[in-house]
Order: sequence, then structure tokens, then C-alpha cells
Amino acid sequence: MSWKETAEPVLTRMPGVERPEGHVPFRRKLAWTGGILVLYFFLTNVFIYGLASGGGNDAFGQFRTILAGGQGTVLQLGIGPIVTASIVLQLLGGADLLGLNTQENPRDQALYQGLQKLLVVVMCVLTGLPMVFAGGFLPASPQLAQQLGIGLTGVRWLMFGQILVGGLLILFMDEVISKWGVGSGIGLFIIAGVSQRLIGGFFGVPGVTANPGFFYNWYTIIVGEQQLGAVLSSQGILNLLIEPGQILFLFTTVAIFAVVVYAESVRVEIPLSHARVKGARGRFPVKLIYASVLPMILVRALQANIQFLGRILNSQWAGMPAWLGTYATSGGGTAEPVGGLFYFLAPIYSYQDWMWFLGTTSNPPSMIIGRVFVDLFIMVVGGGIFAIFWVETADMGPEATAQQIQNSGMQIPGFRQSPGVIEKVLERYIPQVTVIGGALVGLLAVMANMLGTIGAVSGTGLLLTVSITYKLYEEIAEEQMMEMHPMMREVFGD
Repeated sequence: MSWKETAEPVLTRMPGVERPEGHVPFRRKLAWTGGILVLYFFLTNVFIYGLASGGGNDAFGQFRTILAGGQGTVLQLGIGPIVTASIVLQLLGGADLLGLNTQENPRDQALYQGLQKLLVVVMCVLTGLPMVFAGGFLPASPQLAQQLGIGLTGVRWLMFGQILVGGLLILFMDEVISKWGVGSGIGLFIIAGVSQRLIGGFFGVPGVTANPGFFYNWYTIIVGEQQLGAVLSSQGILNLLIEPGQILFLFTTVAIFAVVVYAESVRVEIPLSHARVKGARGRFPVKLIYASVLPMILVRALQANIQFLGRILNSQWAGMPAWLGTYATSGGGTAEPVGGLFYFLAPIYSYQDWMWFLGTTSNPPSMIIGRVFVDLFIMVVGGGIFAIFWVETADMGPEATAQQIQNSGMQIPGFRQSPGVIEKVLERYIPQVTVIGGALVGLLAVMANMLGTIGAVSGTGLLLTVSITYKLYEEIAEEQMMEMHPMMREVFGD
């Protein structure tokens, strides 16, 4: 008996959101998307009952902008469990250990979806338990334990139950948007979190936001409340470029927007013609960023899990060897690696992590340069590898795409109408473009982190936001086109 027959009774009965039976009107999709977004913002402001004052340290640290959610709220886990489950499934699928044909077999599709949900639940447990019971990330309230008479252990289990429910809510909210809304829930939650920080970075005012924004800083500079020093001096130029001037941050933010939008427009267009309708022609675009920037979530989530493990070991293992990692408490109260293996595996977060000549870090230049090269290697190579996995998993590879073109009645002019022939043509472009695009996005993410961005948004978070917003715009335009021309649904699928 195969594992599929054994697990089928459980995996096919996993709770889920039903797919719509027919076409969902565009306005209803917008309503579902807007409603889920409002619910997301509401839940990020619902704090965990039983959490001690102060809320503890964020276990995800600088990865919070990518993994969404909110520190100390019921959405403490964010999209982390979903992304981690996707990494596990992609690795298993890439090694062909699952034996599932999700492209053609509906039974295997149902098993894959059920397995993904089961893994998300497992990841919620594996991530949530250490946050509550180890590391001091979510300290329990002694006063509440005394009032309820259940002890600190009882309060911790109560807190764990809340963040477990929050992790499951994120899963179902993502599923609702994927089936009834526009885009994906994961992308929407990332846009929401990064946009909040960007707005705060531009328009933040002390007393309202945690840090003053770009425009407020320049207002105080102009009225003389902040002194830049002699502008032509080395220190004055640094103050203009970094802080409080933040000109370099503004340049990086604008440059990332421009580069991603330009890269999204670079494509190889393969001509298509309809096999039965004379004169009906079209093009299949193979974009430079063919796999989108979503594989970057997988790379950064993998790094986030490694750093989370390091913080757990640092807090629970008093005799952890120095070669594995040494930690120091940052200004925000979070333990950050300053040496050892976990230091080299930690991504570059900002200019302060590598500009040793400014005195922002005490580590020797050789260690800093080594860390930069390791981060570049992980992002560039990992971006290419995960982009390939993403394309195959999302049925965007040459074989799946050729079958989709064949099913729509289209063919490549001058070639025989056959999925195998179309696949051979697509194999000339899709694999190469996928790897190049994934590596390019990884390089851009590291460079943006090194130079800094407005609102201290990570380079990966900014890349994701721009690319996801661009694709969301394209999806909205496509939905409007199908609303205006219902016959187009027969081409794209009702």
C-alpha cells in the first residue's frame, strides 16, 4: 500500500474553502479582497491575551516585513508556516519523492493541497511552541497567572492556542483570496505590511510613529532643529546621504521601483495563432522575472528559520560554542549574531552591517566581506534554484505551459500542432530566463539591503511589494477585460 492510499482519508478531509462553481464577478472579487485585507489589519492589532507588558523580542527580527503578521499579536507567526511548508513541499517535489501528478490527476491535486495544509499546521506548532516556551520571545504575564490560578505554564498554553488559531486564520484567509479574490493572500499581506512601513518612513511624525519620517527630518533640518554640520565636509556629506538626510535611502527606494517595473516589462514574446480560427493571433510572453519575486520569500524564509534556530540555541544553550554563534543584544532588545556560523548565515540588513569605515560595526573587514559574499551567494544561487522549483510547482514550466497552449486551441506558427513540439520551443527560453531572473532578483535584494531604504524596509520586502503590486495591476486589468469581453473566458478558462 502506497503512502497516498494511507494518507488519503486524512488529507482529503482537511478543512478548506470551496472553489466557486462559476465565474465570480470582478466587483465581488474586489469585495472579498478588501474584506480580507480589513480583517488582516484588524487581527494585527489584536494582542495575545496573557502576554506580559513589553511584548518580548520579535523572533523574526528584520524578516518581519517579509513574513508579515505582527509581533505580540494573534498573527505572530505571519505567513512563515505557509512559506516553510511550501519550501518542504518544493524540495520533496523537486526530488520526486511525493509521486504526485498535480497537472493532470485531480486526486493527486487534492492530496497535494491536503498535504500542504497539514504541513502548515505542523509548522505552526513547531514554530509557535519555541516562541512561547523558550527564548523569551513571548513572555507570559505573572499577574494573569495568579489571577486565573493556572500558573505560568497554563498561561503559556493559552497564548500558544491563540497564535495557533492565528496561523490557521492566515492559511484560510490566503485561500479565500486565491479562490474568491484577486491575486494571492500571501502577496497581499506582504504589500500591506511593507506599505505601512513605507508610509511611516516618508510621513512619520514623532509621537505618532516610532521614528521620524523622511519629510519630517528635512523639515527639522530646514528650520534648524537638526544640524547637518558643514555640508561640504566628509561628515556633512555622510549626514546628507545617510541620516538624517536619507538621500541614499530615497535613491535606493526609487531605483528599486524603477528597476523592477522595467524588468517586468522585459520579455521574449513567442507568437501564437489559433488552429481553427483564421486570423486569430496572440503572443505568449516569457518575462525576464518569469518566476516573479515570490521565490525570494522562500530563500529569506529559510534564512529566517535558521536565525530563529540560532536565537533559540543562544537562549537555551549556555555552553553554545563560539564557532556556532556569539550574540549581542541590539538597540531594539533583540539578540543578533556577531560571530560564528550564524553570523555568516545572517543576511545583510542595512548599511550599518557592512560600513566598518563609519564605525557602525566592530567586526574586522575580513569577517564583514565574508558575510557579504555568503549573503550574495545564498540569494543569487538560492534565487535561481527556488525559481526553478516555483515554476515547476506552479505549472509554469515548459511541459505544463505547452499543454495549456494546446488546450486553448493555439499553436506556434510554422510548427506542428503538438504539445511536444510546443514544449521543445518553450524549453529554449523558460529554463534559462527563470534562472537569470531569479539570480537578478537575489542580487537586487542584497544591494537594496546594503544601501538602505526609506522606512527601514528590507530590500527583499521592497522588491516583493513592487513586483506583487505590478502583477496585481495586471491581474485586475485582465479581470476587467474578461468582464467586458466574456468570450475571453473560454481562452483563459471560466
